[in-house]
Amino acid sequence: MELALVLLVIVVALGFDFTNGFHDAANAIATSVSTRALTPRVALAMAAVFNLIGAFLGVGVAQTIGSGIVSVGTGIDGMAVVLSALFGAIAWNLVTWRLGLPSSSSHALIGALAGAGIAASTTVHWAVVLDKVVVPMVLSPLAGFVLAYLAMVGILWACRRAAPGPAHRRFRLAQTVSAAAMALGHGLQDAQKTMGVIVLALVAGGFHAGTDIPWWVKVSSALAISLGTYSGGWRIMRTLGRRIIHLDPARGFAAESVSAAVLYVAAIGFQAPISTTHTISSAIMGVGATKRLSAVRWGVARSMVVAWVLTLPAAALFASLAYLVISFVL
Repeated sequence: MELALVLLVIVVALGFDFTNGFHDAANAIATSVSTRALTPRVALAMAAVFNLIGAFLGVGVAQTIGSGIVSVGTGIDGMAVVLSALFGAIAWNLVTWRLGLPSSSSHALIGALAGAGIAASTTVHWAVVLDKVVVPMVLSPLAGFVLAYLAMVGILWACRRAAPGPAHRRFRLAQTVSAAAMALGHGLQDAQKTMGVIVLALVAGGFHAGTDIPWWVKVSSALAISLGTYSGGWRIMRTLGRRIIHLDPARGFAAESVSAAVLYVAAIGFQAPISTTHTISSAIMGVGATKRLSAVRWGVARSMVVAWVLTLPAAALFASLAYLVISFVL
């Protein structure tokens, strides 16, 4: 029974990883596609490759997810918690994808783990949630907005005498690099979260000890998120690439570069599972504000913020309901 449940959790975890890929594909490439620096299919292929590479660049975020958010027991009860969390996160991913809202898959998973833990009356490490989730959740969008604004001001000053046509062409070429960097950061952050969940299930089932990530978990998680990324996320891509603000190549390059830097610092420096969605969205708003504040479509931004605020409790609710059903069946 335990082996069958572990296999089921692994399959569902990789399914979540796949939905994470297509849900967050827009994070890496929406700006490059909207500025016509890359065609959609080329951009998706490039993002998938760099997601794959990024997944192998660290394990800190995976260890935070695997052991820092919730303590699960061994046996069927522990695996029921993990399985419920995955169902809750997938449900919220699909709801927001259907509505075209760029919410956070990372926070959906974390909220779902907490919700399943509460429903199961197990230990939720609220201090870790505060330090590693809530604080970075607030700081990373602020950092994205401010740094992107400052970076764009610097670019405008440096290029103040450049001819618009040649400058746009150069920034379109530069966006190939910045989009790749963003995709690398996405793989570094988001693929690790699935690795952590799989290890959590293996420990609960008695098939693994400690927080080390087995090589096959790394490979399968990296492949799942890459395949999901290549399948695309067109609804959310339209929101990020066009509805917030009309981007030009220079602003696209600035937003992607700043977002990638914030993702790297959070993952490598703090082992914090921050949201790629929050970071790139706020960076796009930051570069847009250098035109004028009215250039940003704040109504769209407001609906995105509502989705961000709802993600943790909504995913927790979905996961707690899933746990009630699963525990009844098991």
